[in-house]
Amino acid sequence: MTNNSPKTAMILAAGLGKRMRPLTYKIPKPLLTVSGRTLLDYGLNHLAKAGIEKVIINIHHLGNQILQHVENRTDVKIIISDESDELLETGGGVAKALSHIDDAPFFVLNGDILWLDGPTAALSRLVRCWNEREMDGLLLLHSTVEAYGYSGVGDFLIDSVGMLSKRPEQQVSPYVFTGVQLLHPRLFKNGFHSSFSLNYLYDRSIAGERLFGIIHDGDWFHIGTDGGLNQAEVYFQQRFPRTRRR
Repeated sequence: MTNNSPKTAMILAAGLGKRMRPLTYKIPKPLLTVSGRTLLDYGLNHLAKAGIEKVIINIHHLGNQILQHVENRTDVKIIISDESDELLETGGGVAKALSHIDDAPFFVLNGDILWLDGPTAALSRLVRCWNEREMDGLLLLHSTVEAYGYSGVGDFLIDSVGMLSKRPEQQVSPYVFTGVQLLHPRLFKNGFHSSFSLNYLYDRSIAGERLFGIIHDGDWFHIGTDGGLNQAEVYFQQRFPRTRRR
């Protein structure tokens, strides 16, 4: 899909950040910082570097802070999808924003994630691996044992051609979902409630053998607790000791 690379993306920034309390009582999780830069800005920088022109950001918890934070960015056009009245979860949040998205694949990033690219940028790899005829979604996965700050049991299994299946209950999966993905709007074409999780669409796409994944070849940081945030901070300070962030 290199000739028609995505120009639109969405960042999911409406979460409550419950696991990061008390930090997130006063600051929305996407505005927490690592090495002087917010998690949200790390994601926006990746998108701008990938040639994205328009980014939809949904907001709910302390949304005005996010709105104020991004209002001066000029490298991408930012559209705010306000969920102040009702939290729509991940799937509902994307569905609400579809009017701003063309009938073509688009990136979706969690607003509270952090990754470093490997030899090739992760977003570029997703674009190169996209198969329009076979895929409705392409997820970036990472090794569970090599993820910083992660101690969970993983999310997906992946076969030899990249097709995904969910981790069976009471089993451990070798791969965790990074919160970075390329989706097609047709994934949302059938009926759904206003508030629903993307997991519902993943399950449906898996049943139709249309959900695929690739393995990230760089570093990925799970910022699920203040311990994970601190671990990422230590890593960045050690690897980039003289870098000034903004």
